[in-house]
Amino acid sequence: MLKKNNLLFGVLIAFIFPAIAWLIAGLLANNIYIINKPAMPYFVAIGLNLVLMRISFTKGADKTARGIILVTFVVMALIFILKIHPIR
Repeated sequence: MLKKNNLLFGVLIAFIFPAIAWLIAGLLANNIYIINKPAMPYFVAIGLNLVLMRISFTKGADKTARGIILVTFVVMALIFILKIHPIR
């Protein structure tokens, strides 16, 4: 799974879980009220990214893990700015 060890590969695979969370949150926002917290799917995606980062560190793919860390922190900042404290 983690055969490549470069920053771009880490960035690309780190966008998978937040993209899935964005799609699920978009589909569930108008139809079903399962979760009362709008940022919860994104926090689950961040947790899955951290697990993915841990796996890549144990495999010795340090550059890939750094790409995952970069995307995870950017997504966390965007969630904080746009979902938790929306700009008025």
